[in-house]
Formats: sequence, C-alpha cells, structure tokens
Amino acid sequence: MKTHKLKSIAAVLALSVTSIGQAAPTVYIPLGSGNQVIAVDAATNEITASYPGVDNPHGLVAVSDGEYLIAGSLKEDPLKPDQAKDAPNSKLFLIHPAHGHVMSTIPVAGWTHHQAITPDDRYVISTHGTRGYVSVVDLESNQVVATITTGASPNYTIISGDGKRAFVSNTGDNTISEIDLTSWTITRTLESGPGPEHLVFSGDESTIFVTNPRAAKVSVVSIKTGKVERSFDLGKGVHGLDIGDDGKTLFVSVKKEDKLFAVNSETGEKRELALSPAPYHLNTIDGTGRVYVSSRKKPIVWVVDQNDLKVIDTIDLPAGEGHQMAIVE
Repeated sequence: MKTHKLKSIAAVLALSVTSIGQAAPTVYIPLGSGNQVIAVDAATNEITASYPGVDNPHGLVAVSDGEYLIAGSLKEDPLKPDQAKDAPNSKLFLIHPAHGHVMSTIPVAGWTHHQAITPDDRYVISTHGTRGYVSVVDLESNQVVATITTGASPNYTIISGDGKRAFVSNTGDNTISEIDLTSWTITRTLESGPGPEHLVFSGDESTIFVTNPRAAKVSVVSIKTGKVERSFDLGKGVHGLDIGDDGKTLFVSVKKEDKLFAVNSETGEKRELALSPAPYHLNTIDGTGRVYVSSRKKPIVWVVDQNDLKVIDTIDLPAGEGHQMAIVE
C-alpha cells in the first residue's frame, strides 16, 4: 500500500477518468486535536493546504463554491458564576481558503459537535450537545439568529435538498427532531433506535439511515411515518455513515471491530473490509467512486474504492484525527 506521497498508478488513472472536463473535488478535513483544517485534492489524494488556528475542530461545512469554510469547535471556556447558562463560551471559525487563514470567529454557546449548511448557503446549523439545542447562524450577518431546543444531546443534522426541513439526531433521548426551516420550529419527533448519532438520507429522501452505536446497528427510519422500519446489525462502535454513488450502498465504519461495511440498503447484503485501527468518520466523494475513512486512533485517512471495497491509497495527516469532512466539487 502506498501513501499520499507516492501514488499508485491505478489510483491516478481512475481519478483521471472522472476528472476529464472538470476539476476533481477538494476534501476539507478538520483535524480535531491537531487544531487545524486541511485541504486534500481528491484527484491525487495530496494535501494541498493547511489552515491553522482552529481550536479542536470537529464539525465542518463549506459554502457550495468553496469560498468559505465554517468549522465548529469542541473547545469551550468554563462559564463564570455570574454568566447565564446560554452565554457564548465557544466559537465557530470562518475560514477563507483562498486567503489561507481564519478570517473571523462567531461566538456560540457551548462546544459544537456537528454542522449542516442550507442549500442556499445562507444558514449554518450547529449541534450543541451539552446545551440541548441547535444554533442557527446567518452567514450574511455572521451572527446566531436562533436557537432551537431539540431532544437531549443533539448530535448530527441533515437538511433536505429543497432546504425546507432539517433532521437532528438526539443521542440522549433516542429521537430525531424535524425542524421547519421557514419558521425555525420543531414540527415532529421521529423514532431513531437507541442512542442515534450520524444520519444520511436515502437517494430519494424518503428514508433516513441512522447509526445506533449502543445497539451495534444502523436503523432505517421512514420520514413519512416517523417510525423505524428495519435495521442492519453491524457490530460494536458503529460510527461513520454515508451513501455511495449508486444511491443505495451504505458505507458504515465500526470502530471497535476495525471494520468498514458496505451495505445494500435495499437487500441488506453486506460486504466488509478490515481497517485498523478504529475506522471513524467517513465521506463518499461523489462521482469518484471513493470513500475517505479516518481513524480515531491514528493520523491517517484511508481511500477506499466503493466497488471493490479495497484500500487504494492512504493519506498521512500532519496531526490529530479526521472528523466531519466537507467536500467542494
């Protein structure tokens, strides 16, 4: 196996085909304890830039043209005795990749777990697990314009393609909150299975797939009924989740068993790949046939072929560990 410094011929040729007529995606990866965000060229799997000065970034989103990145931080300052419990004590970091550094910060209350951005690039929704709500930042003013109380310990957010609804997993009370993005209110509570964490839509957005680490499975939730319809048993430490280029294959990392699964969401058929140590966050890179998978215990990202389910490259990270990735096509 070769690292990002020495490409395999097969990897380069495969991406060259997908890159004809258009630039390959750029994958931005927050490095957590490495206190920085990096940019990776998906054509070569080479690190092309680093943006330091971001305190323990975990969540990350990008506007569609890549002009700005917004990173959430796991760092927060202790509240003083005379401060209100919703006093800002953490930050979102606004990064301008073309300028190569953090442009500004946005005060928020409580550390940020994960983030989502509306399709019009206007609003960023961040989960604040210790506060029991999500914050909404308007990128025109760079200010928090709303906080929405969800279930206990909100974790992950996904937004519908039409920008009208968001869904938030609530790890602390085994639910998913549906948010109306015109009124910024909770409209419905859906089932989720035990301790829901990462979420992804099916290709037609009729279904939400949700990881349930406590139960070692992924649950399948009908948006129409709000009920768990079935589940896939996968193993201890289920974590990262995304859907493949074919619109039906789920890629799921299982930290405690050192495995990556590819699950046919229609038939339940499973394929598995041994990845060690502790496969963690993952993202499929649309149109490339690749999956990027980080490790919780080692500063690397594996590049996996979606069809063959084989590691075709690895990316050595300069520090820390890879968390929620943002992709600009």
